[in-house]
This record gives sequence, structure tokens and C-alpha cells, in this order.
Amino acid sequence: MNIGNVLSNLWATSGFVGLTARWENVVMILIACVLLYLAIVKKFEPLLLVGIAFGMLLSNLPYNGMMHMELFQGDPASIDYMNILHHGGLLDILYIGVKLGIYPCLIFMGVGAMTDFGPMMARPSSMILGAAAQLGVYCAFILAIALGFMPNEAASIGIIGGADGPTAIFLTAKLAPHLLGPIAIAAYSYMALIPLIQPPIMRALTSETERKVVMTQEKPVSKSTKIIFPIAVTIFIVLVLPSVAPLIGCLMLGNLFKECLVVDRLSDTTQNALMNIVTIFLSLTVGATSVGYIEGPGGVNIGFLSVSTLKIIVLGLLAFSFSTAGGLVFGKIMYRLSGGKINPLIGSAGVSAVPMAARVSQVEGQKANPANFLLMHAMGPNVAGVIGSAVAAGFLLAVFG
Repeated sequence: MNIGNVLSNLWATSGFVGLTARWENVVMILIACVLLYLAIVKKFEPLLLVGIAFGMLLSNLPYNGMMHMELFQGDPASIDYMNILHHGGLLDILYIGVKLGIYPCLIFMGVGAMTDFGPMMARPSSMILGAAAQLGVYCAFILAIALGFMPNEAASIGIIGGADGPTAIFLTAKLAPHLLGPIAIAAYSYMALIPLIQPPIMRALTSETERKVVMTQEKPVSKSTKIIFPIAVTIFIVLVLPSVAPLIGCLMLGNLFKECLVVDRLSDTTQNALMNIVTIFLSLTVGATSVGYIEGPGGVNIGFLSVSTLKIIVLGLLAFSFSTAGGLVFGKIMYRLSGGKINPLIGSAGVSAVPMAARVSQVEGQKANPANFLLMHAMGPNVAGVIGSAVAAGFLLAVFG
């Protein structure tokens, strides 16, 4: 045995050689470490960001054979899943759950099991605010078209404005899977930054008098109404937009588990064990799609470190801002129509980030008036935004899918 040859072969097959061949891998590893710092030290969406960052780290360490993005390129209908199951790496196999839309739907089931739609049903006008806060989806779509993205890519970028990570992943995996990494990271990063993004917009678009408005509590919703609601919503929305059935169906099934009170074990499992397991798989594999360099047609880089990624990051911020503004503007309209009984700050909670956006409305309301308690009022538009973002995704999927 020639020790020199052994050492030479060991070096040639090590990841260090791969790092010297692609500077993009080095940059992505550094980005992964920054995201881990933000998740662990700064606590920015740690339940998701830790997995996303570590998945990014794994997929950019060369030669480990865990992720092969080239297996998922091209026409989604032509992907050979049997070949991936037999010859793919661990992350390749787990990623199938993202490609087939399984993980986002299961996450929605958990969200449904943890969500109380009572505040929205007690004040049905909340649904208008949830719809208005989808403004950013369509504004970002138009801007993305103007910047040269294809319609299917623009639709995937626009859905970032819904402030709903699972919905963004579900739609992007079907319409523009090559953009899944940057879109998912933009969506979850901006969701984590909502306490920084929304307050300046809220203060700019509302007066101090409006922010001081104290809202009265609506009467409680009956248990029978809460049980009928998920069934009725599923029937109506799926009949109108069949393409969104997986998301809405799972969301409402989870909520029915919670409200019917006869399947406590299923409700508990959905809220905890299932939600946690799927979150691990989803975050890890979404992060793994953020490969620094993927060779596209003509040798152009279509990986994470491309010009399109920078555009997506900027468009995502604009989408969040427009969605917040849309909810606030309609909140001001409702303030006028109600004779000053509705605080327009709850409109900003119409984005789907539950319950973070509602908490921001509460904080801003109390800054203007310490006696103000807007949390439960803001939860109405907030949970309406969950439905609104799913409906927006269903519409875009029906048009561009």
C-alpha cells in the first residue's frame, strides 16, 4: 500500500477540493452560519430557520451525496421519482414531500388545529381586511413581470406577500420549483421581521386619534357555528377553486379536529407531534434547495447566488409592505364607515403571519393608548389572512398551473 497515493486520493475526494472549485459553496456556507446565528441568538423564527439554515449547510458541503438538485430540474411531469428513491441521497428522498405538496398541507393541518376562527366569525368584516391584505401578492406579481420574470415565476414571488410560508412553498413547488430556496427563505425571513417591517408603515398610514380607538368585544360564537364553519368553508372554496383543495382541506380538517371535541387525541397529535415532525422535514429540505450554483441553460447560474435571488428578496419586502398597507387602508375605510368604532391598526394583521401580526397591532395600539387591547380583535383579520393567502394561491395556480 502506497501511503502517498492513499493520502492523495483522500484529498482528491474530500470536500475541500469541491470548495476550491466553487466559490458559491463557500458563500452559501457562510450565509447558512449567519442564518443559524439569527435563529439561535436573535430567535428569528427558530423553529423553521434552524432547519432551513442547516439544510442549506448540508447541501453546499461538496461530495456528501445528500442532495442532487439536478434530479429535480426540468418538467415536473418528467421527474423520475423511482430513480430518486433508489439512487438519491437522504435529502433528495425527503424533498419529494415538498415537490408533491405533502409537507405544506400537513403544516396547514397543524395550523388549523391551533387556530380559533371565533374572532373572525364574531366580526365578519374581518374577512374584508384579510382579503385587502393580499394586495401585496398582486402588486409583487406585476412588479416581477416588469422585472422580466415569467408569469409562473412572478406568481410564486407574489405569494410571499401573503406572509404564509407553507402556502409560498406549496405554490412555488408547483409553478417555479427552481426558485423554491430564495422564495422560502424570503418568506420566512420577512415573517420573522414583521415586528420591524410593519410598525413604521402602521404609524405612517394612521393618525394618533385612529390608533387610540378602543374596540368593544363582540359576543362569543356558539360551538355549533365553530363546527359548521370548517365544513362550510371547505365546500364553498373547493367548489370555486378546486386547485386549492389540498391546503384548504387540511387547514379546515385540523380546525374541525379542534372544535368538534370528539377527537382530542387526533387534535393533540396534529398540533404537536405531527406539526413538529413535518416542520423538521420541511425546513431541512427547503433549506437544502438553496444550492449556491446550479447550471442552467447556456451555462447560466440558476442557483441561489444569482441576480434573480436579489430581485426576489427586494420584491418580497415590497410584497409585505403593500400587503400591510392594503390592510391598513381598508381598516381606515372601516373606521370611517363605523363612525370611529374600528381601530384601523387591526387591518395590518390581515397578513397570514399568525399570531405575530396580531401581536404587532396590539403593541402599536397600546403605545397610543395603554388601555387599548386589540389582540383578539386583530386575530379576526389575522386568521382571515390564512384563508385569504390560500385562496390567492389557488387562484394563481388555476391561472398559471
